[in-house]
Amino acid sequence: MTYHSENKGFGFGHNYNAQLTKSTYFLICNPDILVEKQAFQQLLTYLESQSDTALVAPKVLYPDGETQYLLRQRLTVFDYALRFVPFGFVKKLFNRRLTRFECRELTDQNTIQEIPFVSGCFMLYRKSDFDAIDGFDENFFMYFEDNDICQKTRQAGKKIVYFPEASIVHFYARDSHKSKTAFTIFMKSMKTYFNKWGWQLF
Repeated sequence: MTYHSENKGFGFGHNYNAQLTKSTYFLICNPDILVEKQAFQQLLTYLESQSDTALVAPKVLYPDGETQYLLRQRLTVFDYALRFVPFGFVKKLFNRRLTRFECRELTDQNTIQEIPFVSGCFMLYRKSDFDAIDGFDENFFMYFEDNDICQKTRQAGKKIVYFPEASIVHFYARDSHKSKTAFTIFMKSMKTYFNKWGWQLF
């Protein structure tokens, strides 16, 4: 991995490194990830065997072993707003909708399956497929760049696969919920995303 002299965002950083490698596969990964060799090998073996799959993602766990529900079937402004609501009774009222949005039942099935959106905290790409869609859109500094690249991957006719037989640990901080600066970046990225792909309000 090579470091750029300036931090221009998550997508830019990975694009920069992708340009410097001629490897067959390319790992997109947060710095707060723990992955064991066996899990990585499982993901790599699966991707090697599936020529129509561009991207494979593992099950993501908290350090205590609890599942992080980061898969998405569809994205709407309403569902994102629900996640930021500080009132428990509101979330309880829309619990079934939040459960669907976070793909809780799908994630818990432990079944290898195609999924529209996976988290950018850990994505194993076939490098040729990553290059074919010009990697990440660098208009996103942080947040939503993973949703965007998933859209581009599927638009190119390639599959995104959730592979729960392999798991990783993610020290997930949800900074956008705690920092005013991060929240501002999140909202700007959300606007950029929906302007690009169409506004899904509800």
